Amino acid sequence: MHPPTRTARRRRASRRWWTAAVAALALPLSMLATGATTARAASLQCSVDYRTNDWGSGFTADLTLTNRGTAAIDGWTLTYAYTGNQKLVSGWNGTWSQSGQSVTVQNASYNGTVAAGGAVSTGAQFGYSGTNTAPTSFAVNGTTCAGAHQPPIAVLTSPAAGAVYTQGDAVPLAATAAAADNATVSKVEFYDDTTLLGTDTSAPYALSASGLTVGSHSLVAKAYDSLGASAESTPVGITVAAGPAVVATPAQLGVRQGTSGTFAVKLSTQPSANVTVAVARTDGNTGLTVTGGASLTFTPANWSTAQTVTVTADSSGTGAATFTASAAGHAGATVTVTELAASKAYDARFLDLYGKITDPANGYFSPQGIPYHSVETLIVEAPDYGHETTSEAYSYLLWLQAMYGKVTGDWSKFNGAWALMEKYMIPTHADQPTNSFYNAAKPATYAPELDTPNEYPAKLDTSVSVGSDPIAGELKSTYGTDDVYGMHWLEDVDNVYGYGDAPGSCEAGPTASGPSYINTFQRGAQESVWETVPQPTCDAFKYGGRNGYLDLFTGDSSYAKQWKYTDAPDADARAVQAAYWADVWARQQGKGSDVSATVAKAAKMGDYLRYAMYDKYFKKIGNCVGPSACAAGTGKDSSDYLLSWYYAWGGATDTSAGWAWRIGSSHVHGGYQNPLAAYALSSYADLEPKSATGAADWGTSLKRQLEFYQWLQSSEGAIAGGATNSWQGRYATPPSGTSTFYGMYYDEAPVYHDPPSNQWFGFQAWSMERVAEYYQQTGNATAKTVLDKWVKWALSKTTVNPDGTFLIPSTLQWSGQPDTWNAASPGSNSGLHVTVADYTNDVGVAAAYAKTLTYYGAKSGDVTAKSTAKALLDGMWDNDQDALGIAVPETRTDYSRFDDSVYVPSTFSGTMPNGDAVTSSSTFISLRSFYKNDPAWSKIESYLAGGAAPSFTYHRFWAQADIALAMGSYAELLE
Repeated sequence: MHPPTRTARRRRASRRWWTAAVAALALPLSMLATGATTARAASLQCSVDYRTNDWGSGFTADLTLTNRGTAAIDGWTLTYAYTGNQKLVSGWNGTWSQSGQSVTVQNASYNGTVAAGGAVSTGAQFGYSGTNTAPTSFAVNGTTCAGAHQPPIAVLTSPAAGAVYTQGDAVPLAATAAAADNATVSKVEFYDDTTLLGTDTSAPYALSASGLTVGSHSLVAKAYDSLGASAESTPVGITVAAGPAVVATPAQLGVRQGTSGTFAVKLSTQPSANVTVAVARTDGNTGLTVTGGASLTFTPANWSTAQTVTVTADSSGTGAATFTASAAGHAGATVTVTELAASKAYDARFLDLYGKITDPANGYFSPQGIPYHSVETLIVEAPDYGHETTSEAYSYLLWLQAMYGKVTGDWSKFNGAWALMEKYMIPTHADQPTNSFYNAAKPATYAPELDTPNEYPAKLDTSVSVGSDPIAGELKSTYGTDDVYGMHWLEDVDNVYGYGDAPGSCEAGPTASGPSYINTFQRGAQESVWETVPQPTCDAFKYGGRNGYLDLFTGDSSYAKQWKYTDAPDADARAVQAAYWADVWARQQGKGSDVSATVAKAAKMGDYLRYAMYDKYFKKIGNCVGPSACAAGTGKDSSDYLLSWYYAWGGATDTSAGWAWRIGSSHVHGGYQNPLAAYALSSYADLEPKSATGAADWGTSLKRQLEFYQWLQSSEGAIAGGATNSWQGRYATPPSGTSTFYGMYYDEAPVYHDPPSNQWFGFQAWSMERVAEYYQQTGNATAKTVLDKWVKWALSKTTVNPDGTFLIPSTLQWSGQPDTWNAASPGSNSGLHVTVADYTNDVGVAAAYAKTLTYYGAKSGDVTAKSTAKALLDGMWDNDQDALGIAVPETRTDYSRFDDSVYVPSTFSGTMPNGDAVTSSSTFISLRSFYKNDPAWSKIESYLAGGAAPSFTYHRFWAQADIALAMGSYAELLE
């Protein structure tokens, strides 16, 4: 038999690493605004073109202000300064004034409003002597405008977001476009996601698209200017129906007791005669009643003009009802209206965001219902494409649907989300067909981890002893199968790479409809996402080189076709966490039986999740130095009882080949721990695993995780990186004096170094939120002690301004190390320190942070924690909403790395499924040529050619879900 290759090691280059951070000093929490916050318009974006007609002793200046934002500018004041003795004589198209070298122009009465994508001109005459140097910086309403040549701006003005059309009817696309720096708009392209629909070369820019298929579509306009620059609009989501349909928006509505809410109704296509639409409650809460718009008439003239339906809630009921808008010859539309307690404004916010996230037209989901990593396609972080997905996204979908069940009493969506995850993200038996050959006495063949990608492939070494797997037999006897029940971490939802290995197949190819399991990271701690080679999880040697992709990673004398999967333990633990809350909330409603079958599956997932507790090669935990000297484990002495970075499993594709393997991970990160899941799997009856020792193992894990937090807590309060049982991934000798935790060595940046894994504040917020949930549910004293110190530190580094804008920590820097752990007398960690390098307004991380403060504040009574949670949620709600959710712009300087070289040995030559060459000359973009067809690619081209760093407003699924969940958690505990 051929020894198995080492599996793709899962490594997340986390969200924060690629988001823009704002450098600032945090103000004291005493400056936290109290009372209502002031709504703030979308952030202003502008450019100013400055031209002169100079005659030596004087000149005229003509200035064109272009609104490069997505909202109109209502009133403007333009400011700039000269460096010489220029003196204002007179001005026009605005009120001009001068103080010293500073010039101010206020709009005239007739040009104060500048539409998105629009421009306004103003000018003045000046006298001077000497030199006449042009100003280099301009500001509008206090916001500095972009300099250098700016790309054009495009705004898709038609169709409206959420519009529904009938198949065969023309969809009217229209856009406005404006160029800067004396350039002109040369053309506007219209896209359906990444498919070009057509081009218009003259204003008004328009296109009639009549061939769109039934389903959801994301439409984009892309403008080009005469200087070669281009830029795309914000996407607009629409739906194409199979036939005439009634359209109702929004699909989700929250109405508080004693109040009314409205939704809009119209038709998808023009009728030949009048159409009567009847609106009525068809099931659910009888406390909700149609009080206006029960019968609506649409004519051939007003069919596309929305009419209003009013739903009124009684003064005492709660729960959801379905309202159906129906008409003869038309597909009906339904709206779910949920009656909320009179005080539940934040539950109403949850439903509003839930409606945006789940609206098919908004682009968060694939046609199969799979959550994309982001609505936008051009995004590189851990997933290297926006329409991939992760087990993380699935776990957030489960949590989102659990909260929906809490708010509405409808648990079908939670159960459906688990079924979807089980279908598409947990490998079926056909995907892992040879587990029956797994030998628990010899789980895998050792291969060292190396420091940099150019040191790979790593040689397999059969001389190194490995320990035995103590839980495989127990799991098989409990569940009657050799298959592993855990999520693979990464999926190419639209099969953009073209491996096509959908569940049950192996490298079906580019014509497969997807989704497709894939792998990326596999070559050491220094390998960033920019240095990865995407590979299939089922390598049948159809693509890549002679041995598929295997010989890029491991060195062997021969290779076998094989399958391999990598589990992300934090995602599986979050799925268990979601199931816990679903069970708690359903039982509170007397509906525990509605979720019991799904919760039992979560318990099963938790049973298998114990593989994340084990050393990679099942070697003994503690003082493990030297691949051969470190003893092989027996029983459970190879378990550290913590959640490590991954576990993985694989085997031959040939059912007669006779081998399979499993590994744990030796690297443990503080940000991955989940004491709430450990508590649920050890002490909560509905989630206790069925295996003989599963619940006991999780009980040990709960205690060990809390100790781990204590050990890693810095003098200031933040939680440091982690620990490893295998220094450098090859059981190397750590530096003398390295502190230990149960014999595992302190690792400042466990797992990955580009960028260092200990820097992202998001790991702090995610992990401490789980501690806070556990504390809120149990009152555990150790959890409270850790939280008391962490919350005090985090609050001291948080700024909330009177207008609701905020800054929270972004990048952390570390020094020193913790004291060696002594469970009987923990050290003070006086030598372990953290500083905040920069700050951010990242709304996803802020939501997780707000949840931490909510759960902690609810249990402890801490007033500042509670008020800060509210301020963060109110701030993002008032300031950062858009049509798709809540998001803020990000400047992506890391996108300079699209041209980064990807190490491929000179002896390797192969191709990707689309024909992209895999050679020693490969780069990140050369392996992903599909990006060059993306509507946003021109931003990257401009940046790589020396232009400004591009800005994106991303709608990541996890972040939008976390924001909605934060609103729901606040409603439950503090409202």
